[in-house]
Amino acid sequence: MTGTSRKPRARELGIAFEGETGADNAITDVREVEVGYATILEGEGPLVQGRGPIRTGVTAILPRGRKRPMRPVWAGFHSLNGNGEMTGTHWIRQAGYFYSPICITNTHGVGAAHEGVTRWMIDHYAEEYDRQHVWTLPVVAETYDGVLNDINGMHVRPEHARQAIEQATSGPVAEGNVGGGAGMIAYEFKGGSGTASQIVRLGGASYAVGVLVQANHGMRDWFTVLGVPVGRELVADRMLNREQGSIIVIIATDIPMLPHQLERVAQRASIGVGRGGTPGGNNSGDLFLAFSTANSITRDEFMSGPRQMTALPDEWFDPIYLAAVRAIEEAILNAMLAAEDMATLKPPGRICRAIDPAALTSILSRHGRMA
Repeated sequence: MTGTSRKPRARELGIAFEGETGADNAITDVREVEVGYATILEGEGPLVQGRGPIRTGVTAILPRGRKRPMRPVWAGFHSLNGNGEMTGTHWIRQAGYFYSPICITNTHGVGAAHEGVTRWMIDHYAEEYDRQHVWTLPVVAETYDGVLNDINGMHVRPEHARQAIEQATSGPVAEGNVGGGAGMIAYEFKGGSGTASQIVRLGGASYAVGVLVQANHGMRDWFTVLGVPVGRELVADRMLNREQGSIIVIIATDIPMLPHQLERVAQRASIGVGRGGTPGGNNSGDLFLAFSTANSITRDEFMSGPRQMTALPDEWFDPIYLAAVRAIEEAILNAMLAAEDMATLKPPGRICRAIDPAALTSILSRHGRMA
């Protein structure tokens, strides 16, 4: 499920984020990248474990779309705080690549999503799996949605991961209460899925840096937008007395990079997330993956002999780091602005409110942060 956001995004409200965006201001501004969702919203009323209410799902990112044959995706990983899960990263750290779609879901849905991605890979690349000893180490990440969703009911199934993958498209990306972000909370407002992009010009060429976040982190007192501590004024309807969430950041680019350079880009997600005010709390799983769609070769070519990799010099990377930081800060706010109110299940009977854009822009206007 992709499409434009139903509510105005940060730049549409006039919030003065810096930098030039891609056409859709989304991770899909990176050529070949596609995004899809499976969103499960079922039931109302009190929590009955195993029956709901269900407010969860799966987000799928296809770095190379559905291209055949299999092609490695060059990548780097970084953990700011490790109270979370992103599968497949041991091999990414050692080898610098992966093959599968990326899926993001809730904490107890990782196993189901992992199976769904694996089965899709076996079916989609049947020729390779039939004639070679090919195995799959999917990248599946999670954040905890148990305040708003019957997480212990284990409602995410392998077919939801396949649905998200099969529905993935390029172009505008839906945000807020969709996919894995359906039941998430950010800075004690309703959080969820968000995206943004930046254009970088290096060596006479233009490139895109796009991000997608699953925002489920932070305390209200910490919440900062463009350097303004807005959370200290937006004090109504607070939800938590301690942080118990996480954030997943996926950074995509078409800039040719080596894996060690992508790891350094992933590290800068700590700064992009930190701009929103979070210090990366003890209970937070702040896990970041950066990948490049450049240097595309088939798996057979990759395995059969020497290869050449094109990469920009490290000395050119400051604008890339800045683009990633800016896009992450904007994507988090886009997730929050697109979200809709949702009733809590633990504790029952409260409402997790979406951020009020009028109240937010009023504060930012007083501080000169509106365009």
